[in-house]
Amino acid sequence: MESLNCKIMKKTTVRKGYQLSQEELRKVQLTQLELICEVDRICKKHGISYNMVGGTMLGAIRHKGYIPWDDDADIGFLRNEYEKFRQACKTELDDKLYYFQDCRDTRGYRWGYGKLRRKGTEFIRLNQEFMPYEQGIAIDLMPFDNVPDNFWLKRIHMFVCFVYRKIFWSAVGRKSEKNFGKRMVYEMLYKIPEKSLFNSYQRFIDRCGKRMSEQVRILTFPTPKGVYGYRRKWYTNLRQYEFEDHNFPGAADYDGYLRIKYKSYKELPPVEKRKTHPVSKLTLLK
Repeated sequence: MESLNCKIMKKTTVRKGYQLSQEELRKVQLTQLELICEVDRICKKHGISYNMVGGTMLGAIRHKGYIPWDDDADIGFLRNEYEKFRQACKTELDDKLYYFQDCRDTRGYRWGYGKLRRKGTEFIRLNQEFMPYEQGIAIDLMPFDNVPDNFWLKRIHMFVCFVYRKIFWSAVGRKSEKNFGKRMVYEMLYKIPEKSLFNSYQRFIDRCGKRMSEQVRILTFPTPKGVYGYRRKWYTNLRQYEFEDHNFPGAADYDGYLRIKYKSYKELPPVEKRKTHPVSKLTLLK
């Protein structure tokens, strides 16, 4: 195995991190592609519906593969499908090569969505070196939950999502936030016992699932400004798209989805905004 490690920052408030070379970035992308193929295999075998979302869907439409500077991959599921996938991983996943993480299964995991990771690799983002779980190269597995149809309930729902997101993030924010006041707020939020937090979050998920709605969203991931959720049909009405010489499902109405998510999605961003995440440690497969 080839280890490509930079010096780990001793202070998590340091903002400068290790930037991937083009060769390293491509190896990360190809490892993530392997993970997407494993998701696709399991979902086909067990009749589970999933689709490309976020930058992965944008890459499929605009580049027929990865956005050249993108170092992550996003797969979406409606909540029931996500839970089916999570259960399938317990018996189906090749545990010699891969591992699945979720806040219910992984001690210290502080995200409201899952990750599938490749064993034998490391991709540790700057300021997350202290997180107490393995951090191999990963793809994000995003469960989408119901958003209330009522306008005022939508606003309340968005606020609750914001609060949970900040509580989850507090493990990182209490060490990496520059602003002293905000750092102290994160410090207080971090003191909420994990068991209480996760039990409360699960009750919120259960409440969201009681009634079918027109829109859905990832509960602990921000939406674009003024957007409360995404149309359900973007996760049920699917077609196949080319992605890195493979074919994976995505929204049939990709234009409607990408315009809400990215607005002028066909235009490339300025060069200065084409950035990868800074990392403090990287280990790649040979």
